[in-house]
Amino acid sequence: MKIVVGLSGGVDSSVAAYLLQKQGHEVIGLFMRNWNDASVTLEDECPWIEDSNDALLVAKKLGIPFQVIDMSELYKERIVDYMFAEYEAGRTPNPDVLCNREIKFDVFMKIAMSLGADYVATGHYCRKGTIEKDGKEVFQLLAGKDGNKDQSYFLCQLSQDQLSKALFPIGELTKPEVREIASKLDLITAEKKDSQGLCFIGKVRLPEFLQQKLQPKEGV
Repeated sequence: MKIVVGLSGGVDSSVAAYLLQKQGHEVIGLFMRNWNDASVTLEDECPWIEDSNDALLVAKKLGIPFQVIDMSELYKERIVDYMFAEYEAGRTPNPDVLCNREIKFDVFMKIAMSLGADYVATGHYCRKGTIEKDGKEVFQLLAGKDGNKDQSYFLCQLSQDQLSKALFPIGELTKPEVREIASKLDLITAEKKDSQGLCFIGKVRLPEFLQQKLQPKEGV
């Protein structure tokens, strides 16, 4: 099968790509460039250039095709504008949940399918199961084996169609097991710290980030 892996430049997606390759699949690595404005990110926190370079080095090590796709315009439209609107309405948004539904498993998945992919894989710590209901196969989103790293919550809004085309190769592994595999392969991402902050942006100066568009107002 042809499988497109969302290579983020982290250890989880790196090992996900390796595991699929080891199973004999044709693997393609794609890096999503979703943010261009470094003025609101904290220095040395999740710079996209470093991440894309790490993803490229992993792809070279594994011998798989790799390319970067620029989705920054769509990301701003679907994720950042939503964040501004929610904060303005006095609500706290969850951009990571929306990012998975609207970007990784919608736009990104469509790009992958246009490349002839059968599935899209990510480095999420979760699993996929199936049950039969009324004679039909129904996909279930299950917690990852590693209780400390379970990320099923962030994928809670995926549709049946999205789940049907999604693979989570590291869902049966713990984080230490993933790092051990990466170390044995001598991947550059083996000891890389986990990314934190906004999905594909990193840690931001949130007040400055919001003040780009929202005017401060007194609370009640």
